[in-house]
Amino acid sequence: MKEYRHRLIDPLVGDLLTELPALMVTGPRATGKTTTAARHAASIIRLDREAEAAAFRADPDAALAGLPEPVLLDEWQVVPAVLGAVKRAVDSSDRPGRFLLTGSVRADIEAEPWPGTGRVVRLAMYPLTVAEQIGRRTVPLVDRIVRGEALTAGGDPPDLRGYVDLALRGGFPEASLGLSGHTRRRWLDGYVDQLLTRDVRSIASGRDPVRLRRYFEAVALNSAGLVDDKKIYDAAGINRRTALAYERLLADLMVIDALPPWSSNRLKRLARSPKRYLVDSSLLVGALGVDTAAVLRDGDVLGRVLDTFVTAQLRAEAVVAGARPRMYHLRQDGGRHEIDLVLELGAQNVIGVEIKASSAPSVRDARHLAWFRDEIGDRFVAGVVLHTGPANYGLGERITAAPICTLWS
Repeated sequence: MKEYRHRLIDPLVGDLLTELPALMVTGPRATGKTTTAARHAASIIRLDREAEAAAFRADPDAALAGLPEPVLLDEWQVVPAVLGAVKRAVDSSDRPGRFLLTGSVRADIEAEPWPGTGRVVRLAMYPLTVAEQIGRRTVPLVDRIVRGEALTAGGDPPDLRGYVDLALRGGFPEASLGLSGHTRRRWLDGYVDQLLTRDVRSIASGRDPVRLRRYFEAVALNSAGLVDDKKIYDAAGINRRTALAYERLLADLMVIDALPPWSSNRLKRLARSPKRYLVDSSLLVGALGVDTAAVLRDGDVLGRVLDTFVTAQLRAEAVVAGARPRMYHLRQDGGRHEIDLVLELGAQNVIGVEIKASSAPSVRDARHLAWFRDEIGDRFVAGVVLHTGPANYGLGERITAAPICTLWS
């Protein structure tokens, strides 16, 4: 049996179940949701197995009754009626720690009425961070910054090639833990193929898999980039309406994410378009067939890979961070000023993050952070330029250069 890797959300799941009756953990397929949730459950029902699902299709209330709690309902979306049964059970008795639901499809909270409202708390789970892969229990970067802790690399930091290797290895447990590079590429090819055929069909029939794949490839090629939507549509050979439907599908499957633009009354002419990301940088391998050598040959792709990789680490940390940051991007119309990530804390205080392939970023590389600091004043908690070198040093008032591996050091 493979050794269990402690997940960032493990303590949070345990804490929430001591006070809440029902918790829903959602995330992309094959991120380890079932394995993690099972550690907190007394009963496990796998609804993607027809033998177990049949009773819940026939009478979900009766099937739930009498099971030792907490009850894990894995892949709940296969039998959506179980959500109503959980609601009714919680209405009957809201004692804590009754139900855990896991699913690979984002719950449709916009549906009216959604049975989980006020009864089922949702928690996102993302692919493994590097810290989780190496078994290091670190404090989220944003919390360290808020506390004023020094950001140091420690150990033996990777070089540029090492960072790209880590990015393309990604965080899907089965692929990233133990598979050789060749086998991992095969696994990621299969993951994308299954995603765009079987997984999509499970929530929306009638989609053209060829056109959907072209759309996914276009999004992958432009991950972490701010590109005109029409460029994406044209590359995929589809119209706007179809593209919006595809984007919603892939977002519901939690394999793409869109960071909203940061806004403020104090700053003018800010771009209003979201910034699309693959939720895991290894999906570039399955979508486009890239490898480390190809990424290192193309500066534009290199920047997008590193941005997607670092954002994935911070996205997973944000779920459990005490500061509870919301993630945005910032860009002025025309690109005069642009910041990769804006982490908004309470009271609209912010941390700005730039991600650079350089091993020794300069003050010039921090100029957009300096502009941001000067524009918003005390709301600017800190700026960090994450880079591929080994050193930590200042780049101006409240702005620091730190190695990317600070995230797991």
